[in-house]
Amino acid sequence: MKRAYWAGALLVVGFLALGLSTFTRSMTPYVSFAEAKAAPRTVQVMGALEKGTSRYDATSKTLHFTLLDMNTKEPIAVSYTDVKPANFEDAVSIVAIGRYENGVFAAEKLLVKCPSKYQGEEIEKQYGAKKA
Repeated sequence: MKRAYWAGALLVVGFLALGLSTFTRSMTPYVSFAEAKAAPRTVQVMGALEKGTSRYDATSKTLHFTLLDMNTKEPIAVSYTDVKPANFEDAVSIVAIGRYENGVFAAEKLLVKCPSKYQGEEIEKQYGAKKA
């Protein structure tokens, strides 16, 4: 009977270790632009779209733009290969998930946050975004 308890306990510990390792590998932490440039794995960066820097190549479905750190105003070049989000130009903040490669943050996913109709002037003051 003791052997069954030990085998069960060992099995539970094994599943817990597997779950924990899978969880830590799947996490994508928010980091600063400087940390993103040094990170060897997929991370998340958040910033404001620098107006006038976005260009979309429809043939290769590649979007290039510059994000500005909301605190330090440090820029980082971002490249995203997929369909351009419909509300991209109106974005207040953008979260890019990917990794820094060859001088550009290669985003695998973009999360675009647009202002609500009730936030217009507040957002302009806070992020320097201008209405089109």
